[in-house]
Amino acid sequence: MTTKTVALATLAATQLMVILDGTVVTVALPAIRDDLGFGDTSLSWVVNGFLLAFALVLLPAGRAGDAFGTRPVFLAGLSIFTLASAWCGLAWDPISLVTARFVQGLGGGIASAVVLGMIAGLYAEARDRLRAFAVLAFVGSIGASVGTVLGGVLTEVASWRWAFLINVPLGIIALVVALRAVEGTPPTGAKGGLLPRGLFAQRRFALGNLILLTLTFGGFTFQFVTTLYLQDVLGFGALATGLAFLPVSAVIAVASLGFSAALAERFGSERILVAGVLGFVAGMVYLVRLPEAGSFPFDVLPGAVVMGLGFGIAMPQVTALAMGALAPEYAGIGSGLTTTTQQVGGFLGTLIAAGLVTTEGYGAAYASAAIALAAGAAVAAYLLVDAARARDSKVAERVPEEAARL
Repeated sequence: MTTKTVALATLAATQLMVILDGTVVTVALPAIRDDLGFGDTSLSWVVNGFLLAFALVLLPAGRAGDAFGTRPVFLAGLSIFTLASAWCGLAWDPISLVTARFVQGLGGGIASAVVLGMIAGLYAEARDRLRAFAVLAFVGSIGASVGTVLGGVLTEVASWRWAFLINVPLGIIALVVALRAVEGTPPTGAKGGLLPRGLFAQRRFALGNLILLTLTFGGFTFQFVTTLYLQDVLGFGALATGLAFLPVSAVIAVASLGFSAALAERFGSERILVAGVLGFVAGMVYLVRLPEAGSFPFDVLPGAVVMGLGFGIAMPQVTALAMGALAPEYAGIGSGLTTTTQQVGGFLGTLIAAGLVTTEGYGAAYASAAIALAAGAAVAAYLLVDAARARDSKVAERVPEEAARL
């Protein structure tokens, strides 16, 4: 196993740990409430405290990666996350747990803010970089479903405290390996404030983030609405719900790790990106017709599989497109902003879906995701046309030069 592979595995494992921590705890909330004496209102801060701190620190941490180098920022974030996980597992009352979750979110956000930039710096070749981002897309997709299953198992077999304590040995291992194998990107001075103008000078970076916003909007909408449908309508338990998401994660794995990069190499990244987002749209449209008394194999699974296929194809492409458009001096802040984009998309998707499920029903919530994704497909189509024009202009410039040589 090469040093690059070890570094990629360490960065991906850290991301998986952080993602799991956002979902593992959800299943454990009733046990936490009963054990520590939370009220129904304060209990939500076990989740929201983590998410708020995570989101607040992404941009400053990304900028710090440019100023001081991404490796020390990553190591600091991972250390804070690991220590705070132990604090969460040993919490003795509601205030101690919420405070620990806030600190844990800070650590997770600091580490995650620079991961994309570090991965982009690992690989000079576009194909290798695309495969690395495919690994990250798979990690992101499987984290939610595995987190639900793991949370149910740990809570039932051991204690809710192990939903946090499990991070401690994993975090220590990741730190030891990272100290040996992860190099990161060097400091570049970080001039121009928190969001330098030069960051948006490259249009492909800005448009790539816009597409990414719609993908995460759709992904979180699917996860939230489908979870409610499976539990409230079909009567699934927490563990069964987590298992129901595993086929989608498997499809995403096959699409992202198996053939997304190969298809992009043959047909071009922009074409594959458009096809992937359209596949995501098609899966959401299928779910819009979800009946009030349906079944998982016929009414949920087909749309979910098509959606997973589209997501698995599109996600590595759009991440590689956005990060590949950045100058090296913006690797840290670009990584932080791209991660922030994903958080904003997830927040908006969940917020809007929650309102629509309550007022209009499941179909309306899925429809909102389909509309957002259609907008993302339009932006991807623009990038395809723009890339074709750029290639044509280069050909037009070469023709007179070649004719002059004849």
